[in-house]
Amino acid sequence: MNQKDLKEFLDLKVSQYNNPKFIESDPIQIPHTFTKKEDIEISGFLTATISWGNRKSIINNANRLMLLLDNAPYDFVLNHKETDLEKLKSFVHRTFNGDDCIQFIKCLRNIYENHNGLEAVFSKFVEKDSLQKSISEFKRIFFEIEHVTRTQKHVSDPLKNSAAKRLNMMLRWFIRNDNAGVDFGIWKSISPSQLSCPLDVHSGNVARKLGLLKRKQNDAKALKELDINLRNLDPLDPVKYDYALFGLGVFEGF
Repeated sequence: MNQKDLKEFLDLKVSQYNNPKFIESDPIQIPHTFTKKEDIEISGFLTATISWGNRKSIINNANRLMLLLDNAPYDFVLNHKETDLEKLKSFVHRTFNGDDCIQFIKCLRNIYENHNGLEAVFSKFVEKDSLQKSISEFKRIFFEIEHVTRTQKHVSDPLKNSAAKRLNMMLRWFIRNDNAGVDFGIWKSISPSQLSCPLDVHSGNVARKLGLLKRKQNDAKALKELDINLRNLDPLDPVKYDYALFGLGVFEGF
C-alpha cells in the first residue's frame, strides 16, 4: 500500500471510530460525566492512570473512584482533610492500591495549589514536536512532595524509554479538539501537532502490519518512529490516527 492509499484507508477508519459512539465502550466516558475543566482534568488523569487491563474493569473502577471522590474530584483534591482520605484505602485496580490513590490526591493538590494546575505544568516544558520532556518533568514535579516511593511506578517517564501510553492518551483527550465530541480540546496552550500516539499492544501491532512501525518493542524509541510516520500523514493532527490503529486492532482484529 503506497502512502496515498494508506492515508485514505486510515482517514476512513478515523471517521469510523472518532465519533460519540466510541465513548460508550472507552474510559474517556469518565471525564465526559463532568463539565468543569478541573473536574475533567482530574477525572481524566486518574482514569488514564488505571487504564490498563480489561476495559470494562477500568471503567467500573474509575466510576467507583469518582464515587469515592464524591463525584467532585477537583473539590475533593483541593479541600479534603486527612480523615476524608481514609475511604480511599479500599480502592484497588490491579497494582494501583489505596496507598497509591491517597498519594495521587496529595500530589494533585500540590499541582493545583502551587503549580497552577495540570495544563500549566505540561505546557511549561513543551518542545517543538514532542511532549515527552513535558511528561518527564511532570513526573518530577508530581512527586516533589513527600511521597510513597512505590507510587512512582504509576507515572511513566519517556526519558527512561517508556512509551508512556496512558499519559499520551490523556494528553490526546485534553488537547485534541476533534469536533466530534470525543476528545475535549480544553487545553489551548499546546497544539495537537505536538501530541504522540498512545502506543500499546493493539496500536503497535496494527502499525507494524501497515508498515508504520518496524521496532518490535513498544517503547519510547518505537513511539518516536511511529510519531514521524504519522506526522507524514497529517502534520497538524497526527494522533487522530490513534482511533484508526486502535479501532482496527480492538474492534476488527486486524
